[in-house]
Amino acid sequence: MLNLAVKIAPLPIAQWIDDLVEWLTSLHAFFNFITSCIAGINGAIQWLFDVVPIPLMIVLVPALTWLLLRKKGLHLSLIIFEVAGLLLIWNLGYWRDMTQTVALVLTASAIALVLGIPLGVWMAKSDLVQAIVKPVLDFMQTMPAFVYLIPAVALFGIGTVPGVISALIFAMPPVVRMTNLGIREVPADLIEAADAYGSTAWQKLIKVQLPLARKSVMAGVNQTMMLALSMVVTASMIGAMGLGEKVYFAVGRNDAGNGFTAGLAIVIIAIILDRITQATSNHKEV
Repeated sequence: MLNLAVKIAPLPIAQWIDDLVEWLTSLHAFFNFITSCIAGINGAIQWLFDVVPIPLMIVLVPALTWLLLRKKGLHLSLIIFEVAGLLLIWNLGYWRDMTQTVALVLTASAIALVLGIPLGVWMAKSDLVQAIVKPVLDFMQTMPAFVYLIPAVALFGIGTVPGVISALIFAMPPVVRMTNLGIREVPADLIEAADAYGSTAWQKLIKVQLPLARKSVMAGVNQTMMLALSMVVTASMIGAMGLGEKVYFAVGRNDAGNGFTAGLAIVIIAIILDRITQATSNHKEV
């Protein structure tokens, strides 16, 4: 029998990626600038946590929660949980690690929102942009998180900055998607009414579309923060400080006790951030 099998050489995709990373690493000035900016933002947030006394911080967090949610009908159970959870973290000796973790999450989330919300608006305004960006977002969400660590280390070295970069890439798609979805779901008759009153594109966006899309946008913010927090343990493998480092070391030493307590601290922070952002997304002015 005639063998029709044809041997096809594999595409050198790995080599292409290596060449791209090698070219990017030659842009030292650009990546040094990005590193300085991200390190500055993270350092400022960490400084704020360090300068505020721990007892005062334990009071400020529930106070901020009440301020944000007072018009919605704040559940006392959330305030009690926040106080009890923060006291437990302090008692376990993880306060400094906790603040490092929260600083990393807030830095990555802030950059993701600054980049993601305008990109989501652009997608909502252009079908062509949506068609181009949507596959990129699919790629960002389905690529295993560990893979992001390789170029992050190659371009930014070891430490907090590559951890922020990997968390940013992993966590940005939800806010982009939800912003796009929220603006596209604004009723057409409201857009027509705004046009009838002579509103500019900017006025329609600021006064009509974004306010009506607030629930969807805040849902994207919530998911972005949760995904950024989920990268904490992974980012500890490349030198990111915080609770993830404690979990990572505990796994390496088969230390179940310390690994569980550090993981419990992460869960407490996750619940606090999740409840606040969820409640804010459903908030209505009265």
